[in-house]
Parts: sequence; C-alpha cells; structure tokens
Amino acid sequence: MNKYELAVVVNARIEEEERAAVVDRCKALIERFGGTITNVDDWGKKRLAYEIQKMKEGFYYFIQFDAESSAPIEIEHRIRIMDNVIRFLCVRQDIA
Repeated sequence: MNKYELAVVVNARIEEEERAAVVDRCKALIERFGGTITNVDDWGKKRLAYEIQKMKEGFYYFIQFDAESSAPIEIEHRIRIMDNVIRFLCVRQDIA
C-alpha cells in the first residue's frame, strides 16, 4: 500500500450541500478502488492563481489515503468527468 494525497478544487459558486456531495463522491471513489482514507483537510475558499472557467475562487480539499498503485489512475479517470471539480491532482507521498 502506498500513501497518496488527492487535491481537489471545487466550484465556489455551488451550495454547501453540493460541495459536500462532491467531496463525498471523491471519498467514495477512493474507497471503491480499495483505498483507506486517513485524513481530509478542508482549506476553505481560496483565490485561484489564475482564472479558470471564469472563476476566480474555489474551495480546496486535500484527501490523504492509502491505496494500491493502480487506484490513483482509476480515481483520476472518474474525477475528471465530475461537473463541479475545477482542478484535481493526485500525488504519491514519499517517505522522507
């Protein structure tokens, strides 16, 4: 099992319930592909470095999880088509 971190930027123009649903769907995807969630950080609303789809702000979430090496690819394929996800990035956390 490897340690990963999934960073998700969610549309700031949607309601709080919809934002929570997007994060829950991301967590469900991780669990669906055999991952175990260890931590979820909600950084709240932040200004984007540059405008994306005419949006200047987004809600940032960082989900740490343990999973097999094939899981991040499958998770990214599903997150890519989610409507309210502006950007995402899944990286492996190396042991320093």
